[in-house]
Amino acid sequence: MARLDSILQEGLLVDRKWLGQYGIEATAVDYYLRTGKIDALAHGLYRKPGPPLKWQNVTYSLTLLSHDVHIGHMTALEHHGYVHYLKLGVTECIKLFSSQKLPSWVEKLEISPGFVIMKRNPFIDNAVGVVDIPFGTWDWPIRYSSPERAFIELASTIQTKEEILQAKVMLEGAANLRPRLLQVLLEACGSIKAKRLFLWLARSVDHPWYRHVDISEVNLGTGKRQIVPGGTLDTQFMITVPKEAMDGQQESLF
Repeated sequence: MARLDSILQEGLLVDRKWLGQYGIEATAVDYYLRTGKIDALAHGLYRKPGPPLKWQNVTYSLTLLSHDVHIGHMTALEHHGYVHYLKLGVTECIKLFSSQKLPSWVEKLEISPGFVIMKRNPFIDNAVGVVDIPFGTWDWPIRYSSPERAFIELASTIQTKEEILQAKVMLEGAANLRPRLLQVLLEACGSIKAKRLFLWLARSVDHPWYRHVDISEVNLGTGKRQIVPGGTLDTQFMITVPKEAMDGQQESLF
């Protein structure tokens, strides 16, 4: 048991392969299960008995098990302090991005809040604009999208007038975004919709950092894109957005 204690910190989720890398063979795992030294949370997934799991435990454990994951979108924006600009709505589920398919147990674990595995990632590179933020007793590094990346991730999923207006309110509170990082992210982003809509939102709130982004270096594609049905066409970024969100910006009927 001393060996298990020395390698398995409380709160970690591990599998037999991970335990085997530390010399704990299958027979020892079975012994620890029988004696209650570890619990099985799902087939082949184990932890020490202890307090209820937090979602950060799961996220760090996935990283430990060689899964390339990070927390992004609204969850990251909430962590960075932008969701409080909204009168309503706090992230109900943890928005998790991954560059590979994740084990099915991630969405089945009984933790609150649960996870939403984001199906589409606007970035091919899962590292650009991602930062490590320590968590817990051992300062486990939890990977989060920076505010700059999280806003672009948010723009990639917006589909309604309400979501656009909420994103605009949040961005109004983002006076300190870093234009150099935004430039890198926008050039690395593979979603035309996300880039156009983010830049439109950025222009609408008109923080000083917007004027330091070189839009000519960003691939914005061609043709018109409909963000919301029945909207108004912005003639610079060629997207349809709610008329009430235009505030005198460049527009025409679509």
